[in-house]
Amino acid sequence: MELYHSEFDDFKIELERRNFHKRLANLQEGSIDVAVVKEFYANFYSPADQSSKCARIKGHLIKIDAESLNKFLQTPVLLQEGESLPTYSRFCKLRSDPREVEASLCIPGKGFILNTKGQPWKLLRKDLTTLAQTWSVFSYSNLALTSRTSNLNTDRARLVYGLITRMDMNIGGLISGQMTMMAQSNSSRLGFPALITTLCRSRGVGSDALTSYENLRSVIDLAYIIRNYWNTNGQTVNFPEVRKTKLRAVDVPSSFAPIVGIPASSTSAPLLALADLST
Repeated sequence: MELYHSEFDDFKIELERRNFHKRLANLQEGSIDVAVVKEFYANFYSPADQSSKCARIKGHLIKIDAESLNKFLQTPVLLQEGESLPTYSRFCKLRSDPREVEASLCIPGKGFILNTKGQPWKLLRKDLTTLAQTWSVFSYSNLALTSRTSNLNTDRARLVYGLITRMDMNIGGLISGQMTMMAQSNSSRLGFPALITTLCRSRGVGSDALTSYENLRSVIDLAYIIRNYWNTNGQTVNFPEVRKTKLRAVDVPSSFAPIVGIPASSTSAPLLALADLST
């Protein structure tokens, strides 16, 4: 993903606050090493005490326990005074108020679709704000993988709610748990390939086969967000020193034309780039 200064600031600023822009949002230079990723999952080892999840690849030990990943990604776990768990971990242990989640993630008047028992079931993508949809896309590839990227189930909604409401998280623990589940499942999917490729290369691991490299998907920039995730129903855009602009359907560009309200300086070099690919 590439976002310039003044483009979608709520998302960009929160990425920086969480330190996602340092590594998690800047993994690899456009390619992944499929052979190394396959070997990583084939050699994955998770002891019963969960203390040192790792994989040995070409003689190198690659650790992916929570502490090691947080150190590599530069995402330290922040705790409130007197607490042993970050805010999001404590939030997940409680029964959340679906109305609060709806208010943060959905456009006005929209909310959870209920199941046959009258309980919250899912949020429809078309009912989500642009910010909620963008965080959803980020989470699909970088935090908690899923093949269902249309609507949000309750667990995914809680994760996106935690991101939007600035809850501190154990990012290394979240990703480590995801990798463990994927390695222990019968799935053929290779999750977090960009992260694994970068992590292995930082330890001196590389593939000898040029054919094992695959390109990442094209970066997501503001134009991509507008085309695919922009919700014109109640969406307000904030730009520094620019009056809030209410976008109508006719205002939304269908190509890479500049969005109304973005100053000319926003065409400078991108502030950040992020991508991961789940194969």
